[in-house]
This record gives sequence, structure tokens and C-alpha cells, in this order.
Amino acid sequence: MSVLWLDRWVGLLAAALFILAVAGFGAGLTGYAQSVHPLALLGAHGVPHALAFNLLGLVLPGALAMVVAERLRRQLPLGAGWAPRVGSQMLLLAGLAFAAMGLLPLDPEDLHGGASQLHASAWMVWVLGFVVGTLMLGIACLRSGQARAMAGLAVACGALAGLAAFILQGVLPAPLAQRLAFACWAVWLALALPLSRGR
Repeated sequence: MSVLWLDRWVGLLAAALFILAVAGFGAGLTGYAQSVHPLALLGAHGVPHALAFNLLGLVLPGALAMVVAERLRRQLPLGAGWAPRVGSQMLLLAGLAFAAMGLLPLDPEDLHGGASQLHASAWMVWVLGFVVGTLMLGIACLRSGQARAMAGLAVACGALAGLAAFILQGVLPAPLAQRLAFACWAVWLALALPLSRGR
């Protein structure tokens, strides 16, 4: 597999797996509504096909997101400062936390129990890693003039995801605000590596 092929398709594959899993498993779960129920319910303990959703919708996309972050880190110029390097590491952490959400499923019978709290912690690490990582990487690349299209995408997706995760949940229903943050992540994954080559 060539590096160019990897850079072109790995992020798109991660985003597509996530979106198709959410749409497909959501449509197959009786009574489930995307606008009402949290995404984590699809992989919760006791839900039909939860293991398949967790693997296809969370673990595998998270692992592929880690590849995207590592590829971005390797593309940084030798003289890149600490901000883009730390930003790419935060994106690597976000991918790991996204996969962890699938390995630490929610317990709908005990939302304050240990399993649910671990899942919530993984979600928080994901959103913080994604927002901080994209903003740090994007702003640093904009300042240096490197990969401007990718940098603009990073800043836009990171800012909108942060807005959705931390502010809009008081305005929009929480499941919709959460899905907006996930949509920013999917767009970022699909486009970051192809745009990063436009230096």
C-alpha cells in the first residue's frame, strides 16, 4: 500500500465507517431516533448488535484516526515548533479515546455507574483532544504558511466541534449538539490528509 494511497483514503474510510455504522445500526434498532437518543446507546450493554456497532463505528474509526494523526505528524517540517507537534499528538490521543468509547460501552441501566463513567471520560478525552489538537495544529500551520487549506479546515472543525460540545448543548438538544461535534470530526478525518499535501 503506497503512502499516497494511505493519505488519500484512510481518513475517508474512517469517516465513512463511522457514519454508515451510526446510520445503519440506528435504523436497525427499534425505537431509536437520531434526534432524540445519544449515539452511545447503539453500543450500550444489552442493546442488540452493540458489539458490532462498537467495533465498526467506534474502535475501527478510532484506530484509523490515529493513523491520520500520525501521518500528519510525520508530514510536519523538520523545523516545526512545539504547537503543531503537540497538536498532532492531541489528535492521536483523540483517536485513541474514540476507540476507547467502543471498548468501554455505556450501561443504560446505571448511568452513574463505573462503566458509564468510563465511557463518558473517554468521550471527554476525545472531544478535548480533537478540539485542542485541531486548533493548535491549524493555527500553527496558518502562521507558518504550511498547508493552508488543511489549517483552515482544522481551525473551522475544531472551533465548531468545541462550540457544539461545550456551548450548544444548552441551546440544542444534547444528541443533536453531540452529533454536530461528531460531524466536524468526520469532515476533518475525510479531508485533513489530502489537504495537508497542498503546501
